[in-house]
Amino acid sequence: METPNTPASNTPSATGSVIQVVAPTSGQQPTLQLMAATAPSMQQPFPEGILIHRPPTPASSSTVQGQEKLIDLKVYGRLIWHWLWLIIACTMLAGIGGYVFSILSIPIYQASATVLIDQARNSSTSYQDLLSSERIARTYAELMQRESMMEKVAARFGIDLTTLNDVVTDVSVTPLRDTQLIRVTIEGISPEFVAAVADTLPKVFIDEIGEVQTQRFDDSKRSLEQQLNSLSGEIELHQIAIDEIGQSRTAEEELRLGQLRNELVQYQNSYANLLRSYEELRLTEVQSMDSIVVVSTAKLPQEPIRPQTLLNTLILAVIGGALALGTIFLIDYLDDRVKSPQDLHAVVNTPILGTIARMQRERGRLLSKSELSREEGLITEREPRHPITEAYRSLRTNLQFSNVDEALHSFLVTSATPGEGKTTTASNVAVVLAQSGRSVILIDADIRKPQQHKIFGHPKMPGLTDALLAGSAPLEFFVRETSVPNLRILTAGKDAPNPAELLGSHRMQTLVKQLEQMADVLVFDAPPLLAVTDAQVLAKQTQGVLLVVNTEKTPRAMVARAAESLERANVRLFGAVLNRLARSARSYYYYYDSYAYYYEDDGDDNQKPPRKQKRKQTADKRGDSRQSSTPEKGEASGLAPAFFDSKAV
Repeated sequence: METPNTPASNTPSATGSVIQVVAPTSGQQPTLQLMAATAPSMQQPFPEGILIHRPPTPASSSTVQGQEKLIDLKVYGRLIWHWLWLIIACTMLAGIGGYVFSILSIPIYQASATVLIDQARNSSTSYQDLLSSERIARTYAELMQRESMMEKVAARFGIDLTTLNDVVTDVSVTPLRDTQLIRVTIEGISPEFVAAVADTLPKVFIDEIGEVQTQRFDDSKRSLEQQLNSLSGEIELHQIAIDEIGQSRTAEEELRLGQLRNELVQYQNSYANLLRSYEELRLTEVQSMDSIVVVSTAKLPQEPIRPQTLLNTLILAVIGGALALGTIFLIDYLDDRVKSPQDLHAVVNTPILGTIARMQRERGRLLSKSELSREEGLITEREPRHPITEAYRSLRTNLQFSNVDEALHSFLVTSATPGEGKTTTASNVAVVLAQSGRSVILIDADIRKPQQHKIFGHPKMPGLTDALLAGSAPLEFFVRETSVPNLRILTAGKDAPNPAELLGSHRMQTLVKQLEQMADVLVFDAPPLLAVTDAQVLAKQTQGVLLVVNTEKTPRAMVARAAESLERANVRLFGAVLNRLARSARSYYYYYDSYAYYYEDDGDDNQKPPRKQKRKQTADKRGDSRQSSTPEKGEASGLAPAFFDSKAV
């Protein structure tokens, strides 16, 4: 930060920016701060102007962290939108599967009966008696679900247990909470049979419980009954004997009659006492037995309870969508590619100098691989107002200010692995540098797999290897002019068996110095870092390296290894370029659409062709470019037939 009473000087730059030189404090070096100019004509298209995208520091404020969370939510939202077709397909397939399964399932009916359990107790009722009744109800519920009970139910219907189990699929006896009620629920495939079983099961259980409870008094009752029968017999015998004694009786008979009458009275009293004891025993038996009453019989079910077709369909549809969503997030989590600036910063602490979007669609259709090659070849020359062209201009500006200590006069463009678009990036950066008025020479140093001669429509030979082996031949013989003003190209030349030795030779160093005298900026297109060592050898002869990262295929480990190889070689890494960046990962994705809309409305309406006519002109131009084999001298595009695929380099 600038301290009070500290002088500072502002110097306008040629690119519409201001370099602010801040005076040092005690023990510090002077620093440079890059600020976007305030003039409307000097504003940069991206919101950050020409400021280089730096990795986030640990001391970031809470505001920045909040913005990162919002961006992450947007990224996940676009991820869901990208895979929405898969989510919908899985949801529909799961829903259809649930519907088919439901309509093919056997319908299950349910019938229920309610039983009241009243525990035997004294005349006085307490809270403990009620709790005891609830415990008895739970006990009876467990007893009612025994297999022996179902055997007795099957016997009532005259069938065996196996046949009963084929019809009845489930038996549930549940005590109702805080009550003395038990609900008997029967499920099965026959509505009439489940209703009959629901009514029969409580009756069978009531009979069984009654038998168990009456067995406790059987012995006492049997003994009293035997005594009563014996006394009854004695009473009858004495009554007969008394009746046989007539009216005229002797003294002896009179004595006998009195004796019989006394015995009869004793037997009658004993009988009465035993009978009273018997009745009391019966009363005790009745009072000690639990009362089990069916308070609600089962009704004939009219509709099956299962399957619930609509509910099953909805549940399985939700499960299918959730599984698809989880799979998408899992795949995204396991995806090791560098798909966003955050992914790059996680593995390499280097600034992002540019983000190049992919041209994925044209008039609502996906472009093929060959069409992408033609569209992305020299887009900076063919379509100067395209948003991707503006992205290359922003890359040019950031690249110029990435080396503020000295003027930028040479750099190398490479990638970690093949097929990341380094050749396309090198050619387009060379074009935008030349368009800024600087003299540029593009050197195709990828001797093993050269492609720049195809892009610019020049023969492969003579080129770099020929110049290295030619000795004292002038370089003007090998450096060719292109259709882009201020841009010349040095092709790869003939194949060499030892490219690394050639690029690291003393002759190569001399050639680089000679080329620096011929142009303001040298742009080297070098092989991938992890494939061969050519890039590390050649990078030492330049000011730094521009690393191209394909967000569609490059793993994080490869990028980390590439940066580590440059560090071991003591080569400066200017920064990285995220190539073919997806819309969901671009921090300023809205700029591409807004910029295209801005230029679509720019200019005089009378000079703009109608949309259909414009499309026809574009189609005719593309048709002509496909038919022509070599570009004419002075053509605006200056392109040969598009055999080059930016992903293959």
